[in-house]
Amino acid sequence: MTNLLFLTDAYVKEFNAVVTEQVEGGVVLDRTAFYPGGGGQPNDVGTLTVGGQTWNVTQVKKVGGQVVHFVAGELAVGTAVTGQLDWQRRYQLMRTHTAMHILCGVVWRDYGASVTGGNMDPLKGRMDFEFETMRQELVAEIEKAVNVEVEAAHETRVQILPREEAFQIPDLIRTKINLLPEGIKEVRTVELVGLDLQADGGTHVANTSEVGRIRIVDYKSKGKINKRIYVELDE
Repeated sequence: MTNLLFLTDAYVKEFNAVVTEQVEGGVVLDRTAFYPGGGGQPNDVGTLTVGGQTWNVTQVKKVGGQVVHFVAGELAVGTAVTGQLDWQRRYQLMRTHTAMHILCGVVWRDYGASVTGGNMDPLKGRMDFEFETMRQELVAEIEKAVNVEVEAAHETRVQILPREEAFQIPDLIRTKINLLPEGIKEVRTVELVGLDLQADGGTHVANTSEVGRIRIVDYKSKGKINKRIYVELDE
């Protein structure tokens, strides 16, 4: 199995690895810092380099439980490579993902609303909540509250816990439906200390202060009790 470096250190930008398997359109590595996508966070892109030759990694995703790095061209099994992320894009996604958790933490704390969906791109995202009503005044209150938490500089703490221990944590699953398969024996948790604690597999900044100002740019009703909030971050 590939050693997923991003699970414990989201700030790995470059790494050395060995090709362990060739698959259609790409390769599997023994270790990687590339996030394969999931939980609303897009996959990373970047490069793999051997000597003076570079292959663009155009997509990374899980295929049959393996993390596949899609490249144009062949890399033989046993080849030593240097992987490098498109760091600007990754860091923007880290800031955005943490912003989503700040939003989720504030809405859960202040209004008790569950998350019903979400998605993100670099520096922008949307999250759906189980609200019956949504109005401009409420949106303004939420925007003010989330930026207070950005400035509070909450540390981000990541842990990997046995499933039984993780599920003893109250409100660990904030989504309306528990998406964690029964077969998972360990659960990765991401905590914005003092604000939010959730099961999560994505990458985050180390402190909420790195997120920068969060702007709520729109909101929509997606059903009787489903309201969508759109956010954007500054460059």
